[in-house]
Amino acid sequence: RTTDGDGVRELYVGTLAHVDREIFPSVIDYLALGHLHVPQNLSGSDHQRYSGSPIPMGYGEVKQQKQVLLVDFQGRQPIVSPVVVPRFQELERISGSLETILSRLQYLREQDSSAWLEIEYTGQEIIGNLREQIVDLVAGSRLEIRRIKNRRIMERVLSQNFADEILDDLEVLDVFERCLDSHQVSEIERNELRRLFQEIVQNHEEADPHAG
Repeated sequence: RTTDGDGVRELYVGTLAHVDREIFPSVIDYLALGHLHVPQNLSGSDHQRYSGSPIPMGYGEVKQQKQVLLVDFQGRQPIVSPVVVPRFQELERISGSLETILSRLQYLREQDSSAWLEIEYTGQEIIGNLREQIVDLVAGSRLEIRRIKNRRIMERVLSQNFADEILDDLEVLDVFERCLDSHQVSEIERNELRRLFQEIVQNHEEADPHAG
């Protein structure tokens, strides 16, 4: 099992999509598999398991109870005990209309929450200053905005004769050019906006070498 947004992609070996658990030799007393984030076993087998990730690897996993597995042996018989991993940092994904998002942010602020937030706007109205409204509301609080997705802007950018594309397929400058096109920005303004945008991207990459 996987979860949406956990970064786990479909993996194949050649044209082989799925393999049977019987490929593993029966002499293996305990089989620990990796990569999948959700803890699970193979077809009900207690000694063939994916332990899962010990921390949430994405906001789609915030409701999962993470664990590690302690394996003891009596002879060749494994005894598996899940050990719950405490949550040291509160994570939350807020999705919905602008009213829903701002209401939830206000509630978290009043609760003095220190959550790291992913926010996804899914309303019908195109709101150009979405980020500014969100940042202004959480200013001075312990909340930390880690990511903001404006679904309407992304749909508008990708809707013009690029139906088969997804945002991950595009370079950051390509997305910026699409935004300029969708807002019908004049060529005179574009040159200055391009320069400023490239400066922002450069400063961001220098501050975070792993970005991009």
